[in-house]
Order: sequence, then structure tokens, then C-alpha cells
Amino acid sequence: MSFATPSQTTTVHSNSVRALSLAGRAGDYIEMCRPRIALMTMVTVSTGFVLASPVVIHWGLLAVALTGILQLVAASSILNQVLESRTDARMERTSDRPLVSGRVSRVEATLVGVVLAVSGIGVLWIFINVLTAAAGLATLLLYVVAYTPLKTRSILCTTVGAVPGAMPPVLGWLAAGGATGSGVWCLFALLFTWQFPHFLAIGWMYRRDYEQAGLRMLPSFSDNGRRAGIVAAIYAAAFIPVSTLPSFSGLTGRLYFATALVMSGLYFLFAIRFANNRTTRRGRDLLRISLLVLPLLMLVMVAEFLHLIVPG
Repeated sequence: MSFATPSQTTTVHSNSVRALSLAGRAGDYIEMCRPRIALMTMVTVSTGFVLASPVVIHWGLLAVALTGILQLVAASSILNQVLESRTDARMERTSDRPLVSGRVSRVEATLVGVVLAVSGIGVLWIFINVLTAAAGLATLLLYVVAYTPLKTRSILCTTVGAVPGAMPPVLGWLAAGGATGSGVWCLFALLFTWQFPHFLAIGWMYRRDYEQAGLRMLPSFSDNGRRAGIVAAIYAAAFIPVSTLPSFSGLTGRLYFATALVMSGLYFLFAIRFANNRTTRRGRDLLRISLLVLPLLMLVMVAEFLHLIVPG
């Protein structure tokens, strides 16, 4: 039988604490990078890349492009939270974020965000192409420098924020070497329009948090959400023809067109329900259908496109 000495016990305990600390820090940064947004970005970037590819799709190039773009997404998210740490502290749903709780310092997070941004731009510049790198940098700056500070100043922040939100498929398209023709603008328009009912549903669900933090979100105004409901319904109606544009631009065929009509119609129905009765439950229902509509459209779009270009 053997016994650990006090010094050995201390060493083991110290190593355990260090391991837990490193795991906790890694978890904090994963949380700050917003994995669900990163996953949606991967889907939309991949869609743009595939649709812009010639007959042969370079999957390795897509993997490199995703590496660079996801670094920019992570950088945007981290720097956004650095700038919003004070307003996040006033909201219940964000009060335990790593920066707010002090688990990660603002200086450290800023450094990590900048390093990720430089690295992401470098990957796109060196291994993909200059146009994708420039578009990625513009997207990052628009999100961090324009959208983030505008949230405390004007309800136009939603429109401004929808621009970088619609850029992922454009970045994928450019990474594949696609020309900036009608196809890429159809993808941009689709994501741009889709975002408004989606975001307004979130804004309505957390309107009290936004008001308490002083954020100028449309649903936080004291009209019982009437204006937010109208805007959500208008954009959901616009989404019906916009969602079918890829078929008219030659990117997709009948299957996607039919799917787009059904899903966009369903999206509009949920937006109308929300506009007529602005409850938290209706807002959550609208959010859920939005999270079904976009990935399904991307999936059908890619599946049909690959079927059209792959023999058999």
C-alpha cells in the first residue's frame, strides 16, 4: 500500500484546478462565439459556395473558406460582446455572459477578437481570394462598428444589422470564384428579407430586457408591439416572392420553387398570427418556424442543384 505525500497531493489538486480552469475558459469562449449562429453560417456559406461552383466542387477549398469565415464570425461575436458588456449586464438573459460575470476580461476578449479577425482575413486573403477577404472584412466592420453602437441610438439598427446577416452566402459564393451576377444577389435578398420576422420575434420575446438596457429595438416601443407586428408581416409577405428568385435566376428548378412557395407561405401565416395577437407564445412560434424555413430552403436548393449538375 502506498500513500501520496502532501506535496504530491497539492500537485494533483493544482493540476486538477488548472485543467478545470482551462476547460472553463474554453467553454466561455465557445459560448461567446455563439455556436448556433456559427452553425447557421456554415450552412449558408456552404450553400453559396456550392451554387457558385462549376461542375466540380472543391470541398477542400470550401473547408478552408469556412475556417476563415468562421473566425470572422467568432471575432464579430466576441467584439460585439466587448462593446455591449455594460448593456448586457442590464438584461436578465445576458447577465451571466463571460464578460459580464468577469470570467473573461474585456482586454483579453478584445485581444482574442482582434487576433481571430486578422487570422480570418489572412486565411481568406492567402488561400481563397482577395475579394472574399475584402467582403469578409467589410461584413465584420459593418457588424461591429456600425450595427452594434447603433442599437442604442436608432431602430434602424435592425436594417443595418440585416446586411452583414445576409452576407454569409455571398462570402461562400465569392470563395468559389462565382461572378457577382443575379444569382448571388438572389441569395443576399433571401437572407436579408428572412431576418426581419425572425429578429422581430426575438425582439418581442425579450422586449423588456431591451428596454431595460436602453436598446432601441423596434418591439421595445410602447405601442404594444403593433408596429413590430406590421413590419414582421410586411417582410414575411415580401419573403414569398423573394424566396422564389433563385428559381428565376436559374439556380434551382421546380422542386425548390414549390418548396419555397409552401415554406414562405407558412412563414407569412405565422407572421400574420403574431401581428394579430402579439403574445410571447406567438413570438416564439414565429421564431421556431423561421429556424425551420431557412435551413430547409438551403437544403433543398443545394440538393436540387447537385442533382441538376451530377449525372444520373
